[in-house]
Amino acid sequence: MKVLIVGGVAGGASAAARLRRLDEKAQIIVFERGEYVSFANCGLPYYIGGEIAEKGDLTLQTPASFKARFNVDVRVNSEVIAVHPVQKKVSVRTAQGDYEEEYDKLILSPGAAPAVPPIPGTDLEGVFTLRNIPDTEKIKEYVEQHQPKTACIVGAGYIGLELAENLMALGLQVTVAEMADHVIAPLDYDMACDVHTYARKKGLNLILGAGVEGIAPKAQGGLEVALTGGTVEAEMVILSVGVRPDTALAKEAGLACNARGAILVDDRMRTSIEDIYAVGDAIEIVNFVTGEKGYVPLAGPANKQGRIAADNICGLESRYKGTQGSSVLKLFDMTVAMTGVNEKSAQAAGLNYDKVYTFSASHAAYYPGGHGMSIKTLYEKGTGRILGAQIVGFDGVDKRCDVLATAIRAGMTAYDLTELELCYAPPFGSAKDPVNFVGYVIENTLTGKVKNFFWNDVKNLPRDGSVQLLDVRTASERKRGFIEGFMHIPVDELRERAQAELDPSKPVYVHCHSGLRSYIACRMLAGMGYDCYNLSGGWRLYDSVMNDHRAKDHGCYDPK
Repeated sequence: MKVLIVGGVAGGASAAARLRRLDEKAQIIVFERGEYVSFANCGLPYYIGGEIAEKGDLTLQTPASFKARFNVDVRVNSEVIAVHPVQKKVSVRTAQGDYEEEYDKLILSPGAAPAVPPIPGTDLEGVFTLRNIPDTEKIKEYVEQHQPKTACIVGAGYIGLELAENLMALGLQVTVAEMADHVIAPLDYDMACDVHTYARKKGLNLILGAGVEGIAPKAQGGLEVALTGGTVEAEMVILSVGVRPDTALAKEAGLACNARGAILVDDRMRTSIEDIYAVGDAIEIVNFVTGEKGYVPLAGPANKQGRIAADNICGLESRYKGTQGSSVLKLFDMTVAMTGVNEKSAQAAGLNYDKVYTFSASHAAYYPGGHGMSIKTLYEKGTGRILGAQIVGFDGVDKRCDVLATAIRAGMTAYDLTELELCYAPPFGSAKDPVNFVGYVIENTLTGKVKNFFWNDVKNLPRDGSVQLLDVRTASERKRGFIEGFMHIPVDELRERAQAELDPSKPVYVHCHSGLRSYIACRMLAGMGYDCYNLSGGWRLYDSVMNDHRAKDHGCYDPK
């Protein structure tokens, strides 16, 4: 059997290695149009910033190492320019000339290309995109040779923010301009607000709701970036507005693609043409939670898809069960992680969902060095099945999101989360882990022990006396900020003051700092006959969203 693979990096390289492990006699050839067949593209921003010191550390495999370990024929600087499905051949272009290669099976792993907005100035000196090691070298060389003081990054996704951090580490003043109203598209706006506040506190000039309209050279040097509502001057510009499937080759070969250009495949990674498979950032995926078609270019799924394509070529029963979009981002010392669906995608899919916000310490509150993490969890009404989670914090964010990602993949419910026995010692967690707390809070909601309202409901609450608005934080907390119209009774005084100051015939809407003490207050008042609602996420989330402010980092376990 002769298998040709077009493209290396994640999907193609994984397919090649798996093929060899399954079939020692197969002839395997990998074509890579660039110089590098397998490299850590997720590490490129960190090489620019110097966190990764050696360029060689980005190279995971070379043609020589692939040949030595896997007996795979890797041909770099070899671009496949045409696929001929009827003849089962590909046309290859090299510096030495063109030639054809026959195949029994073909795997396409061309990846994605940076999306370049259709605006003037994208071809100017000092304007870059970032996809591969040569792009990285161009940016790094420009910084070293021209010593720019300022940079503008267009787009506040993963790569854009990672680049911003790393350029700031080199001493540049960095502006990030984002067309949407928040950074990191998979995050919901309310969860992104903490990121906005933190990034600006670290010195990043973040401009939201600003699409790029053009780039022009300045007479005195440098560049001017025209945005909706203003301009930004910078000595270099990096376009980081997303990616598109790099599938011109597939389209010309007659493979079925969707409107976005992604190659259509089945769960065995087979395309619309027999004996041709496709994997990685070039393909359409099925969302694991919603079952809908989509496009999610991530390294983890690409590696799995390469393995599955190889399995099926070798006759194994192996199927891809969908992408849930688990991802994590480091921004200075902050960690942002997400998995499953967000509210926008849940609404678009028509899911019957609800949500809770929790705020937990990364480890035992009495052990030094802990930080709070804000968690938003979406779940299915009625069943409590976990649909999605977003976490913003510092230590321990990634491992909690990994647990929730596993829960989603396993079809677990909030009730299951309450029963998870997770590792605990004071430096690493709490006896009641943040994931357990998510389960407890959803369980309390599902079983009617608490009714929630949310930050965006606050403005619509009547101020005419028909409902009662109650803040149960301490006096010192309230001095740092409060919601207009909410009366104040600290939770520890509520039992003594409730009957005298609250009307049991009117609903009570309660908030504290994070939602824990207000839940206790709701249970207390419910036992006295009051109808109560708890502000999920509490004052700290409301303050973050409404006032662009990150409240003092404490939970209801240590009010100060």
